Amino acid sequence: MDAVSFAISPCPNDVVIFGAVILGRAGLPDRRATFAFEDVETLNEAALAGTYDVVKVSAAMAAPLAGDYAVLSSGGAFGFGAGPKLVTAKGFAGRPRTVAVPGLRTTAATLLRAALAEDRPGLPVPDAAFLPVRYDGIVEAVASGRAEAGLLIHETALAAAGHGLAVTLDLGVWWQGQMPDVPVPLGVILARKSLGHERIAALGALLRQSLITAREEPGLVAPLVRLFAREIDQQVIDAHIKAYVGELSLDMGELGRAALARLAGLAEAGK
Repeated sequence: MDAVSFAISPCPNDVVIFGAVILGRAGLPDRRATFAFEDVETLNEAALAGTYDVVKVSAAMAAPLAGDYAVLSSGGAFGFGAGPKLVTAKGFAGRPRTVAVPGLRTTAATLLRAALAEDRPGLPVPDAAFLPVRYDGIVEAVASGRAEAGLLIHETALAAAGHGLAVTLDLGVWWQGQMPDVPVPLGVILARKSLGHERIAALGALLRQSLITAREEPGLVAPLVRLFAREIDQQVIDAHIKAYVGELSLDMGELGRAALARLAGLAEAGK
C-alpha cells in the first residue's frame, strides 16, 4: 500500500514525539511512512495545499483547516506559563515598530497580535509591522537591526540571553494571565480526513505509543533530537522538551481542545 506521508518541524518536541516512528520502533502495521522536515510556517502552507497526510501545524491553524483535517489527540505541544518570547537587542530603547516573526500564520504571531492590542508601554506599537522570517533567522534579524524586535520559538526561545537578546514578553505568561486554567496551545498534529476514521484513530494511537517509547527509552531518540536541534546546549534542549512535551502531548483531552477553542476565538477577534 502507499506510504503515509508525515511532515514535522525539527524542533525537539516534535522529534521526541515522532522519534520512535522515524527510527522504525513504532509504525503502522500495513503502511510505510515517509518523513519531511520543514519550518512551521512552511508546514502551515503545506497543510493549506494538502501536501501531506499527517502534518504538524501551528495550533492557530487548527480551526482554519478543520474542513479537511482532523486534529489528532496525541502529538500536540502545550505550555503552562511558557511560550514564544518577544526579544530586542540588549539596550534597545523605545517601542519597536518592526517585529521579525516566524510566519504570519503561526501561533506566536497570533498571540503577539492579541498582546499588542493592549498597547502596553515597553512593547511594540499596536500597528508594528510583522516581518516574516524563518524561525532560525530571527536572532540574526534582530542582531543586525533588520527588525527592532523578534519573536523566538522552539528551543531558541530559551536561549535569548546567550544570543545577546533581552526578553521583553513571554507570550506563555501573557496567555496564562488571560486564561489561568488553560494551557497555551502551540502546535498540533493534523491528519487528512480522507484517510478515514479508523486510520486517523490508528495514527493517534501510533503517536501516543511513539512518545511512550521515547519516555521509556530516552537514549533511543536523544541523538536524533540533538541532530536536528538548533541550540547545542543540552540543558536548553531538555528545558524545551520539559516545557512542551507533557501529558497533553499523550492525549490533549477536553483541556487541550478547550485551549484550541480559546485560541481560535482570540484569532477571530484579532482579524
